[in-house]
Amino acid sequence: MAWRGNYVWRKDLMDVGREERKSVRNCDLKLGVMGLTGAENNVYLNGKKVLKGLKMDNSNFYIFTGGPGSGKSTVLNILSDLGYLTVREVGRDIIQKQLKIGGDALPWNNTARYARLMLLHSVFDFEEFAHINKPCFFDRGIPDTLGYCRLIHLSYPENLNEAVKEYRYNKKVFIFPPWEEIYTKDSERKQDLREARDTYRVMKEVYEEYGYRPIIVPCLPAKERAEWIISNIAIKSTASRQAIAGE
Repeated sequence: MAWRGNYVWRKDLMDVGREERKSVRNCDLKLGVMGLTGAENNVYLNGKKVLKGLKMDNSNFYIFTGGPGSGKSTVLNILSDLGYLTVREVGRDIIQKQLKIGGDALPWNNTARYARLMLLHSVFDFEEFAHINKPCFFDRGIPDTLGYCRLIHLSYPENLNEAVKEYRYNKKVFIFPPWEEIYTKDSERKQDLREARDTYRVMKEVYEEYGYRPIIVPCLPAKERAEWIISNIAIKSTASRQAIAGE
């Protein structure tokens, strides 16, 4: 079950205190850089070994993917309000942090470093919730980093392919199509609608290539989308349905 020949975060990282793990993320997850280069080194944090990974497969993890501005985050927030576990998009977090500290790991600047941080944060999030045995919704997953690299024709380490293969989510992937009526740009989303459509196409191709089954989320009001997603993972929670409907 070990990840052959490559070092990434070990499940033992779950035993490291939350503050220590938070500090790892706050320094751009420098521990994980060696995992991308294949360097065969042991890394310790407060005396604990935090590297060498295990193959991970969690069918309770559901990915939201697609182009930017398609309503993913809005639906994720609704599910969070209903009590479901959710994980925010790593790309936005990276952009916000880089802008705050004057960093260059941005999709309109140092794309290679931005992609590397996307992968590191996505693997970290998977490991963070690895023990979860109930539905957890992710705003993008590890395969999205690969899709991003393909979209902008950016070369990426072979380890990225390995990460996509070894860290497995539920085969049902909820893909949000481009929706012109709700699409807007902001300080962190600079793509136009054409780029959003290209992103949707590439993400669909990547997920299908790696054995996932993209399910297109219909263009409905956000609460109805949330209800539709819940019904598609066979959750028959009357309380959740009533909460969505505002009853």
